[in-house]
Amino acid sequence: MTLISAASLILSSLTVIGQVIIALIIVSIFVRETKTLEVVSKNALLFSFVVALVATLGSLFYSEVAGFEPCKLCWFQRIFMYPQVILLGIALWKKNRELAIYNSIALSFVGALIAGYHYLLQIGIAPELPCAAVGYSAACSQRFVMNFGYITIPMMALTAFSLIVVFSITAKLNAPKHRPLS
Repeated sequence: MTLISAASLILSSLTVIGQVIIALIIVSIFVRETKTLEVVSKNALLFSFVVALVATLGSLFYSEVAGFEPCKLCWFQRIFMYPQVILLGIALWKKNRELAIYNSIALSFVGALIAGYHYLLQIGIAPELPCAAVGYSAACSQRFVMNFGYITIPMMALTAFSLIVVFSITAKLNAPKHRPLS
């Protein structure tokens, strides 16, 4: 097994684990499983930071080590993921989650929309728009990775963005209520 195929298998496995976590959190919200929601809410910033860091390192691995040329949609997804490592890292360091949560929801929601479209384009559902960034980049419909019959790089990104959104919303919904000053 080559380094690239091993890394792809690990990242694809993490994607499946992330999708299971998303499903478990959504079910926990609907059945009001408070212990799970408390753990997620309390650690949402850390979990989001880890997801953003792994997603960033994964995309850098694919472009810098594996030599996969990012397409235009990949660059847009990077624009919405990379700053989150810094934003969430500073929020963790400063122990200030409010601003980070709002920014992460916004950045991740837009990133998820782009990744979702990119995935649909790769599997042939969405129509392809002109996509070459500078004439020599990869076509947005090109699949460098396909694991477990459905996981491509845009699916990895969609899952990472979705995890950050779910962690952030859970943190916001389960945050202690502040009493107004009297």
